[in-house]
Amino acid sequence: MTQENQIKQMNSKRHLFQSTFVVSGMTATSRVTGFLRDLVFAHIFGAAADFDAFLAAFRIPNFLRRIFAEGAFSQAFIPVLSEYGQQQSQEEMQLFLNRMAGSLALVLFCVTAIVVIATPWLVWIFFPGFIKDLTRYELATTMLRITAPYILFISFTAYAGGILNSYGKFAIPSFTPNILNLALIGTAIFMAPYFDKPVVALAWGVFIGGAMQLLFQLPFLYRLDFLPKPQLCWSDPGVKKVLQLMLPAVLGASATQVSLLVDNFLASFLRPGSLSWFYYADRLTSLPLGMFGVAIATVVLPHLARRYAANSPHEFSREFDWALKLVLLIALPATVAMILLSAPIVITLFQYKKFFIFDVFMTQYSLIAFAFGIPSFMLVKVLASGFYSQQDVKTPVRIATVVMIANIILATLFIFPLAHAGLALATTMTSTLNAVLLFKLLCRNKFYCPSDDWKVFWVRLLGANGVMALFLWMATADIALWFSWNWFGRVWHLSLLCVVAAVIYFVCLSLSGLKLREFKY
Repeated sequence: MTQENQIKQMNSKRHLFQSTFVVSGMTATSRVTGFLRDLVFAHIFGAAADFDAFLAAFRIPNFLRRIFAEGAFSQAFIPVLSEYGQQQSQEEMQLFLNRMAGSLALVLFCVTAIVVIATPWLVWIFFPGFIKDLTRYELATTMLRITAPYILFISFTAYAGGILNSYGKFAIPSFTPNILNLALIGTAIFMAPYFDKPVVALAWGVFIGGAMQLLFQLPFLYRLDFLPKPQLCWSDPGVKKVLQLMLPAVLGASATQVSLLVDNFLASFLRPGSLSWFYYADRLTSLPLGMFGVAIATVVLPHLARRYAANSPHEFSREFDWALKLVLLIALPATVAMILLSAPIVITLFQYKKFFIFDVFMTQYSLIAFAFGIPSFMLVKVLASGFYSQQDVKTPVRIATVVMIANIILATLFIFPLAHAGLALATTMTSTLNAVLLFKLLCRNKFYCPSDDWKVFWVRLLGANGVMALFLWMATADIALWFSWNWFGRVWHLSLLCVVAAVIYFVCLSLSGLKLREFKY
């Protein structure tokens, strides 16, 4: 390899790391603003039937967004766009973008119109349990009509984000989700008092946030000279290719989303507030996943892809080892802390004004059930990267389909004795099944061979977590005291417990012989 090529490769690696760092950092900020959004929701709206209705009205366009906009469309559009960038002229690229925008606009306008017209039937199909509570049903129907255009806005946001990512502008699309969170926070605080049903302000927050996300990206497209002028042309080869690629991508993206849809379908038959309790617990456990699991998977994927392409199975396994151990190093103490501090966490973060003591215990039940799945939720992200690095998308999709079926069965069984906590437990168990199947296939196909030091690593890890758990169990005050403290007292005690627990954990790891510098990558 010539010196010039070496320099190019080094610059490419440096650019990849910088891009990964930017994406991970921006993703972390969106998680933080999303967390603040949930604190505002709990403070102003609590876990009442009205908030259940908003979750239903937002869940339906969000379901379509995750399947089409950020799922199938992005996975189909970006490869075709990259191909045009490599093989076609600037004029041909612009023509493709214009025609893609025109075709997308027509489809999205029709879908949005159908959702607006069919809102009563959609609420009945997705949340049939609302029928027995006409007030909640009618409120969800009203808010769905307001949130429906979000499908159009967010799909075009994904379209614009795909173009920006293809030209190395990663920061803008990664920051964009913050705008929706800020819009929802703003409408909850400043607009809600002016509505007969304050929660309706959140529906307008979704509408405003979706529009602002799209408008935010347009100036950056203009600077790239790729601001589209929509044209309708279904015969364009690029448009046809995107549509062809979308079909299998829809099937893959649907597997996980159908499981969530079934959970909400079943939860609609439970008592008012159940959707809210489930939602708050899910959001708490998604914090370590979003801030660490996704970041680790993002960093390791390009490295694994290079090792696989270079036919270096030993290096592939070594770097996979690094990722799995780092996930467990973070996930296990997060699980222990989330379980033992479940009530203090919910009290400290949510138990104010509209969020009552009963809501605390109901949310705690589902939080504990979700917390057991934190390692699996994070491991799945990394394990799936082992297949994606080999350009094998079909295997994770097949496994996700099996897991989806298992989740439907378990959720149906657990909801009767455990209510909303049963849905969380089913999600945890099937996520564990997902991780186990992915791991076994990677090992069976000889893509991954665990290193010899795993037994020692497990002894060190479990020992440190055991000592930390003992401290938290002994040091956590009686729940009655947590209810009596004001917000400052709660935050102070929770922060102190978390900091001391973290120090104990890492000191125990160090005393056992595990050096954190081993995880520098």
